[in-house]
Amino acid sequence: MTGPPFVIAHRGASGYLPEHTREAKVLAYGQGADYLEQDVVATADGELVVLHDVRLDDVTDVARRFPKRRRSDGRYYVIDFTLDELRTLRVIERRQPGTDRRVFPGRFPDDDVEFRIVTLDEELRLIRGLNAATGRAVGVYPEIKEPAFHREHGIDLAAGVLEALARHGYTEPEDDAVVQCFDADELKRCRYELGTRLRLAQLSEEGPVGGVDFTAMAQYAQIWAPHYSALLDLGAAEGEIRVAEAARAASRACLELHPYTFRADAVPEYFADVGQQLEFFYAEVGVDAVFCDQPDVAVEVRGRTAGRPPVPPSVR
Repeated sequence: MTGPPFVIAHRGASGYLPEHTREAKVLAYGQGADYLEQDVVATADGELVVLHDVRLDDVTDVARRFPKRRRSDGRYYVIDFTLDELRTLRVIERRQPGTDRRVFPGRFPDDDVEFRIVTLDEELRLIRGLNAATGRAVGVYPEIKEPAFHREHGIDLAAGVLEALARHGYTEPEDDAVVQCFDADELKRCRYELGTRLRLAQLSEEGPVGGVDFTAMAQYAQIWAPHYSALLDLGAAEGEIRVAEAARAASRACLELHPYTFRADAVPEYFADVGQQLEFFYAEVGVDAVFCDQPDVAVEVRGRTAGRPPVPPSVR
């Protein structure tokens, strides 16, 4: 990737509409996002759908529609439902697990609006159509979700995702597609066994980052996508935030930095607001892309940050 930092719409414009719905993706497209993210999981009949979790109950009304289909752990799993069954569900704003408490109370308020689950093929067709209609080249950024879980259920999710991308013309490194996964072995398998030429992003779980061999990572991936906190050194002098050594080490290994997730309604206490947070990552950390729930904000901050230093944040 070249040019200014890219804005990746995290689950679409999920700060405004329920995540991974068609409406959230269209809004993110209109807000100027450069890439739209797809988290991909599989159904009982082997269809690939765009949902963040292998479970359904936090983002749909599945418990009301299929009360007897929960597993022994009390959860409802995508893999236990056919695509036709999933199409009957209504997608809602994310809840805290096992409760009706919203994770983000200020987001889209009406659970009765009929937002629906979308397949990966449907979403790729939608983006292709929007690109054709507008003349833009907005990319796709699918994640292979929990590949080991899917393998236990007889589904090779990585192969399915790559096959779907190929059907829609995404096969080469210069194509506007990035495949991401937390599982390093699965990304290596995508590169060496499944033979993909697409760009790969190694996700890292939130938490302390230590002992990462970025040189080894760069052998199979082009991108490191950590939680944004992994790129900050909060142990610097009082009142100061510095760029973490991990960011520099990854850059020395020629890995791009695509941190997640920037949210206007979940800003860490050491930044005044998400605008200041984004400014710091654009200008000081030098990231190549950001995952953001409010793509319009990330696009706007990127525009006004260009050519001037950000206001330095302070640790409270």
